Amino acid sequence: MTVQSRGFAPDRRMLLLGGTMLVGLSACGVGGPPVAATKAGKVRGVVEDGVKAFKGVRYGATTEGRRFLPPQPPAPWTETKDALEYANSSPQNPAGNGGGLYQSWQNPRPQSEDCLFLNVWTRGLADGKKRPTMVWFHGGGYATGSGSSKAYDGVRLATRGDVVLVTVNHRLNVFGYTCLDAVGGEAFAGSGNAGNLDMIQSLEWVRDNIAEFGGDPANVTIFGESGGGGKVSTLLAMPKAQGLFHKAIVQSGSTLQVRGAEAAAGMTKAFMAACGAKTVAELQALPKEKLLEAILVTPGAPAGAPPPGGGTPGPVMDGGSMPRQPFVPDAAETGKAVPMLIGTTKDEQAGLMGARDPKLFDLKWEELPEKLASFKARGLDVTAAIAKTRELYPDLNAADVFFVIQTETGMRRNAILQAEAKAAQGGAPAFMYLLAHETPVDGGKWNSPHAYDLCFMFDNVAKSASFIGNDPNAQKVADAMANAWIAFAKTGNPGWEAYTPDKRNVMVFDTESKVVVDPRSDERQMYAGLKSA
Repeated sequence: MTVQSRGFAPDRRMLLLGGTMLVGLSACGVGGPPVAATKAGKVRGVVEDGVKAFKGVRYGATTEGRRFLPPQPPAPWTETKDALEYANSSPQNPAGNGGGLYQSWQNPRPQSEDCLFLNVWTRGLADGKKRPTMVWFHGGGYATGSGSSKAYDGVRLATRGDVVLVTVNHRLNVFGYTCLDAVGGEAFAGSGNAGNLDMIQSLEWVRDNIAEFGGDPANVTIFGESGGGGKVSTLLAMPKAQGLFHKAIVQSGSTLQVRGAEAAAGMTKAFMAACGAKTVAELQALPKEKLLEAILVTPGAPAGAPPPGGGTPGPVMDGGSMPRQPFVPDAAETGKAVPMLIGTTKDEQAGLMGARDPKLFDLKWEELPEKLASFKARGLDVTAAIAKTRELYPDLNAADVFFVIQTETGMRRNAILQAEAKAAQGGAPAFMYLLAHETPVDGGKWNSPHAYDLCFMFDNVAKSASFIGNDPNAQKVADAMANAWIAFAKTGNPGWEAYTPDKRNVMVFDTESKVVVDPRSDERQMYAGLKSA
């Protein structure tokens, strides 16, 4: 007997459900690349190890033809744009690679004044989960860098913590920080902080678009290292940024104060003279290469000679976009409600001064006092400081002692002062950390240098081989640091008690991470009365 098969006729509800499922599968990267709808238009990303990545998303219009002027929103587009590759970086002069330590992170991109782009990593799209959002501002001292470094790849952090990570490109050096208020008129008000205004526009983009990427616009953490830590510090003092972020992490870049208007005007005058420009219009018309050339030291110039254009500028207290200093004489009121996580690596200057001048690693004891002689003007008894450091750390060589003193009197002292100012404000708490773990690379000469934390808090050990070497404990340190950063982004508490002058709790990250009360207290007290550089 023949059995006739029964036909299947789906009703309208089932067809609609199926269509909805297909759209959802497409957004999740199943059956097609993920697509997100921003306010300006749709973007198409890729799926990397289960994480949706959108690279080179435009958050601002090109600044070509609008040099030094405030950023503008992007023009809307109708067709879906590819967001598959990192976009242009701001024009910049060549930077070092940390004495070879940064080699694994290199990812050069074209340079252009059309550089207002960001990158997003997320595990979900428009799914209503309201993931904590972490916005990264890169290092490079306001002069170099981009959000495209392999060190900042967001796949593992997004996977580990189910957070949304955003990295940002913005205008740098003279393109982002030439203060033209005194010579350009009202149109150029805020030009000395144009790079920071770009970052604020990126935060406005996050506010308006991050829910589409599965993020929570009401739970945004800004964080950065080195110059990026400075950017975070200064954004805390900018009224226009207030309310756009809710937590802040400053890594090896605590900035207490910036240039004043008078100093900025002097730098601008020297810069325009070096460019041969008598007016702002002439300065705007010059090729970008001419501007970059003016902030390079002239070949053959004596050691220590400044560039003809006065050097690379940074933010300025202009009375408008930044009406006061970030943390002098106290913490800016605009950041009072924002919890902060603040810290450094143990041997910052080994990776900065040592990378720039490798001969410092061969310092002899008899050379050390002269190398530190400039500290006398800041009120330091150099001989006593050397003797005390040798007493505290008898196994250190002369180079190690030099880098310790340079680190303790600079970045770590500023981090402590910043945390103290934040605690004294009586608002949201400050938390402190110190990375003490040491890299075995190059025979261990670097100890715990500048930027070493990037290997761990981004959980990118595998992408940091040139920095980490064959350290069997590296992932253990990464587990501790990445988890703390994620916890802070989620709750405003990284997992230990806040820092106060009464009880100086500091998480010391190492093979065995633990909270230490007032670590390296002898150095802190020895340099407490040092004058600012």
